[in-house]
Amino acid sequence: MNHATAAPQAASPVSARAARLASIPSFLRVDEYIREFGARRDAVAGGCDFTFGNPHQMPAGRYVTALQDALVPQHDQWFAYQANGRAACEAAAESLEVLLDVPFRPEDIYLTTGGFAAIALALKTVADPGDEVVFSLPPWFLYEPLILEAGLVPVKVTVDTTFDLDLEAIESAITDRTRCVIVNTPNNPTGRIYPPELLARLAQLLETASARIGRRIYLISDEPYNRIAFDGIRFHSPVEFYPYTLLAYSYGKTHLSPGQRVGYLALPPGMPHRDDLRPAISGLQVAMGWIYPNALLQHALPDLEKFSIDVGQLQRRRDRLVDALGGMGYRVHPPEGTFYLYVTSPIPDDEAFTARLAARDVFVLPGALFETPGFFRISLTANEDMIERSLPVFEAALKESPA
Repeated sequence: MNHATAAPQAASPVSARAARLASIPSFLRVDEYIREFGARRDAVAGGCDFTFGNPHQMPAGRYVTALQDALVPQHDQWFAYQANGRAACEAAAESLEVLLDVPFRPEDIYLTTGGFAAIALALKTVADPGDEVVFSLPPWFLYEPLILEAGLVPVKVTVDTTFDLDLEAIESAITDRTRCVIVNTPNNPTGRIYPPELLARLAQLLETASARIGRRIYLISDEPYNRIAFDGIRFHSPVEFYPYTLLAYSYGKTHLSPGQRVGYLALPPGMPHRDDLRPAISGLQVAMGWIYPNALLQHALPDLEKFSIDVGQLQRRRDRLVDALGGMGYRVHPPEGTFYLYVTSPIPDDEAFTARLAARDVFVLPGALFETPGFFRISLTANEDMIERSLPVFEAALKESPA
């Protein structure tokens, strides 16, 4: 080989794609927050941690028992390679049918290592590099990285003042390159559950827009909190209204066990062209790095489908904080689901207000991390003791704010 004529090596050891991911502003803010406040939060004894949806009490005995039972091998292939285990897929399909009154089939459940992988799988199944993906702000802050990693183009719109989807904004954002719209309900961080009337209008919008641009727009319904609804509200999924919907789900929220990575991507029974989609999804599950949950979690899944975390306890925490913060003078939108409160910051600089709370060992996430400055997010997974100890701090921080 003539080294003198060989193509020059790139100056950077990092690929352009990885460099772009590392430069996403919201990504950088999350990293900065973790570095600045994370070490302090972890080091503080008696701090009040309202940041991420991590547990702050011991896991339910039923959850532990399900994992322990699944650990006992029943045959010599118990810990062999597991793809889409039949028993796990049957349990997931039956549970979805009960929740949504939609007859999902086990063969249309594709098991993944949590919701992250389910969303990435959906994107790569229906979209090609250069296609556009529309999603609403405030978002889950990892939509953009997942979209960019797939070679796609993020297109952002804002929600309306009630935290509902802004259908006019979504319609205006659709171009001839649009391939997907992501909807997150119940929504993180706002806690809004989109009503059926809104979802029906969204479905009609996507039908009309697909016809206009001459290509099908798929909807990705990100619903890891679909079992966490308050006040008896019935959850409705976009799959009930729009057949071209791919449903992404994670058990990490249902059982407050985000470190146990298990979820799925589901195709509703009315999905057209399912015979084309099925082998494509199965192939991607392998090509993306064998993104199936490990054998233990697949064996446990039929039992895990029988229960969830204590939603009543989360609702009581919500009510306590909404009442207390509202009584102090905070503007709080009571969430209808999830385990978050999205509170209006009393000063425009939500990061400065977050720092003010952190200085008193109360840790929340600023709205800037969700690309909507002027808010902060509280996780209801903090325990009752943290909630009570935090209230004087919230009150003192509010009193320091200008009128």
